[in-house]
Order: sequence, then C-alpha cells, then structure tokens
Amino acid sequence: MKLLVIGGTKFLGRAVVEAALAAGHDVTLFNRGRTNPGLFPDVENLRGDRDTDLSALRNRRWDAVVDPSGYVPRVVRQAAELLADFVEHYTFISSISVYPFPVRPGTDESALVETLDDPTIEDITGETYGGLKALCEQAAEAAMPGRVLNVRAGLIVGPHDPTDRFTYWPVRIARSADVLCPPLESPIQVIDVRDLAEWILRMIDRRAGGVYNATGPDDAMTFGDLLAACRDVTGSGAALVEASETFLIEQEVAPWADLPLWLPGEQAGMSRVSIRKAKANGLTFRPIETTIRDTLTWYEAERGQDAPLKFGISGEREAEVLLTLKQTHN
Repeated sequence: MKLLVIGGTKFLGRAVVEAALAAGHDVTLFNRGRTNPGLFPDVENLRGDRDTDLSALRNRRWDAVVDPSGYVPRVVRQAAELLADFVEHYTFISSISVYPFPVRPGTDESALVETLDDPTIEDITGETYGGLKALCEQAAEAAMPGRVLNVRAGLIVGPHDPTDRFTYWPVRIARSADVLCPPLESPIQVIDVRDLAEWILRMIDRRAGGVYNATGPDDAMTFGDLLAACRDVTGSGAALVEASETFLIEQEVAPWADLPLWLPGEQAGMSRVSIRKAKANGLTFRPIETTIRDTLTWYEAERGQDAPLKFGISGEREAEVLLTLKQTHN
C-alpha cells in the first residue's frame, strides 16, 4: 500500500509510520521538516506547510492518507479536497472531546457533537478544541464522502508521548515515597499509541469508513488498577495515599493537570465512553504493564531517570497537600 502521512514524525504519526514500515508499506511524509526531521531518512519526505502550501501533494497518487495533525476545519478541508481525486481513503484523527460536556458514561458514536457559535473561528482553546475537531470531521467527510475514517481517540499514551500526562504516574511511583492519589475507584481510559496505529492500518487495509471511538483498555480500568500495575512493573514500595475528591478540590489540586488522568464528578464520563464499535472492528490492546514498562524505558533513555516531568503536581506542592491530609486524619 502507498500511504501518505501528514506530519508523521511526532507521537501518533510516528507510530503510524513505524507500523506501516514494519508491515512493508510504501510511506510518504508531508510536513514542514521541523519536528525530528531526520527520523525516517529512507522514507520519501515532501516539504510544505499544510496551512499555506500544499503544492508538493499536487498530482501525486496514494492509496490512503492519514491525517493526525488537523485541528482547523479550513486546513483539513483544503487537504482533503486536493487529495480527493488522488487517494482512495482518508483517515482523520479526531478526539472524544467532540462530545459536549458533561459526557455521559457509555457515550457512543451516535451522540451529538459539540457545536461552535462561530464556525469560522480558528483559535484553538480548551473551549473550542472539541467543536473544531467535530467540524474537521465534517470537512473531511464532505470532501470524500464514504471514504473517510474518523477516529475519535481518547488519551493516547506510551513511548514518545510529549505531554507526560500518563508518564507522570509510572515515573512518580518509580521514585517511591508517598504518592498523592485521587480516589482509587476513579475511572481511566487510555490507549497505547502503538495499538491505535496498528488498528488504524488494519482499518485502512479494509478501506473502512465511518466514526469510531478509539480508546481503551479492553476492560474497565480504575486508578487503583493503573497504580497497582505501576508498582508491580517498577518494584516500587511507594505508598499510595488516597484522597477524596472533596479534599482535593478544597486544596485546589487541579483535576487532570495536578493529578493527570483524574476527572472528578460529572467529568468522569469522559473516561467511560463506549468503544464497543471499535472492538467489534478489531481494536486490540496490549497489557497495561507493557505500556508502563516501555514508557519508563523510553523516558529514562531519552530524558534521564531524574528528568523533571512536564505535567503533574510539583514535589513541593504534593508534600504540602500530603501533610494537610495527614493532619486532617489525626
């Protein structure tokens, strides 16, 4: 298969390229050459800015295209329209953030999506991100009706994750000491970037279209499950200090930011969307222990065992909250 990947050198795009090459596909990248420019030296690299210059893509043919870097409908539309007569299939990487807040547990692909008061807006913020992604889905489908796979991904994790949102937990537990945790029964949904990439390629092989929620794991997972797996993988003796949602909010511990992956109250529905459709169409999951182990191995090799984390509560602030929690229990 001849595959075009828009971007292709960062996280999910990188994983798609690696999986495609491993499967023997012929891959072309189109990007600006700014992120990991020498990552795939033996792959055809076309240079251009998808926002302003798509000339390198004109009059070229591929079997399929994967677009993991579209955030603005106008930009997605112009790429999809240009490629419509030259590719058979278009995969757009969307997000479960397309569903309006609060997301109902069990939400599936039939649910309504976010809308924007001004559909021409292009400023990407926390308030506009979901609506823009929904409009991007619609733009791709309008350009290539029936030939678009819209992947509404959940939190993508694993090696080369630039955010540290998942990485925080195995690294923090590996460093031992007391670890501040949200309620251990809190739900979590994540998907290993390699599982997502491999499934996308299987769907492309079938030229499958439509909309799919794509997150994991196979069975419902809680914070307790994840953190126990982190301890098992690392051999850490870290004590998991569980705090209630009420206490954490009173202490101004920010969900998702200070304690990554934690979504309290009605926000927790975002971590319980339905993935029944994707599983019925071949989405599979490696053990969470494998994701934890490989994430740690990458993190320590690339950034160093003691490197600061980009996400999560600071050590000093965590110590303050833990002390307050201890005092309230005395």
